[in-house]
Amino acid sequence: MEKNTYCLQVYSEIGNLKSVLLHRPGKELERLTPEFLSELLFDDIPWLKRIQEEHDKFAQSLKENGVTVYYLEDLLEEVLQDSGIKEFFIYDLVSYMNTSLEVKKTITNFLKERTPKEIVDYAIAGLLKKEVSEAKPQSLVDYVYKDSPFFINPLPNCYFMRDPAAVIGNGVMVSSMKTIARKREAMLLKYVFKHSKTLKVQENLLWYDYRSEYPIEGGDVLVLSKKVIAIGISERTSPQAIEEISRTLLERGEELQEIIAVEIPKKRTFMHLDTVFTMVDVDKFLIYPGIKEKLKVYRITRGEKGSIKVKVEEDFTKVLETSLDLDKVSLIESGGGDEITGAREQWNDSTNTLAIAPGIVMAYNRNEITNTTLVNHGIKVIEIEGSELVRGRGGPRCMSMPLKREDI
Repeated sequence: MEKNTYCLQVYSEIGNLKSVLLHRPGKELERLTPEFLSELLFDDIPWLKRIQEEHDKFAQSLKENGVTVYYLEDLLEEVLQDSGIKEFFIYDLVSYMNTSLEVKKTITNFLKERTPKEIVDYAIAGLLKKEVSEAKPQSLVDYVYKDSPFFINPLPNCYFMRDPAAVIGNGVMVSSMKTIARKREAMLLKYVFKHSKTLKVQENLLWYDYRSEYPIEGGDVLVLSKKVIAIGISERTSPQAIEEISRTLLERGEELQEIIAVEIPKKRTFMHLDTVFTMVDVDKFLIYPGIKEKLKVYRITRGEKGSIKVKVEEDFTKVLETSLDLDKVSLIESGGGDEITGAREQWNDSTNTLAIAPGIVMAYNRNEITNTTLVNHGIKVIEIEGSELVRGRGGPRCMSMPLKREDI
């Protein structure tokens, strides 16, 4: 099969974007309360009507630029039309509940009577205890967690589709999510990529599994070229996971030559590599200036008999130039290089741009200085509204999972 016939194909960060996976924010966001904000990784409570309007405009802008948009909820509903898959999915979904076996059985029977669409809604928006009144406390576990309003917790971070999986080449890394609040998101993606008629992936092209011991998330993965991938060592991605996936990718991907591991400070403000560093053109990158001197860089290449070799590097810019066979790369500083502006706009995801073609990116319109700086460096910026979307601490790249890009 020729590579261009694959429904999944991502060999760069900047090739013309042909298709993407999104999740339209839903009532899971209306189930955020001040008490659970920190646990569910939010700093504030978004306004659902407005966030949906902004997300719809984001999706429309993608479509207007020739991108086919798929939605997680639609593909998952399609998968669950198969009664056998639906049954397995329910058991997996219920396994995340903090309840007794007796209550899990009650919830399982409740879900078996629901339609695929209803099950998808419960899987993402959560299942309230008051919705299944017959499920009464049965054990110590039930009484300890009695104050929680949910049998199945909501997934308010689900509209950040970049993190629970990432297309690399014509295969998929299904993330092992670091936080309990997001672990179930990766399970949903595994069902889509394993069973969807639209996006089904061959078993040997699943590069990583969500049940793996060591965490890794898609926001830390940047496919720079067919030969080079960058992966962030961050608050959410472990060096052990990078070694594990590097062995797999280097063993199975003949064209892939190296993985650049980039260690960033482990802070919420620098959640993933793509919150401080993104590729915007063949030889241009956007970087948060407050991070440049704090990066530690390692080059991972093939060793003997399936092993890997790791080399410590000193100069990140030089590594990019050498690995990408470029005479020179430009690191464009967000916030126009100003310390205060850079920090303020980085908090609003100025560096988290989504390239839809070489030199064309999507970005929040609120980050005016960064966007002007990009334009001054020859980058076309398609601005989108993000007053509510940004409350979840993610930008256009975070909200999108590229499925197919044209080769550069």
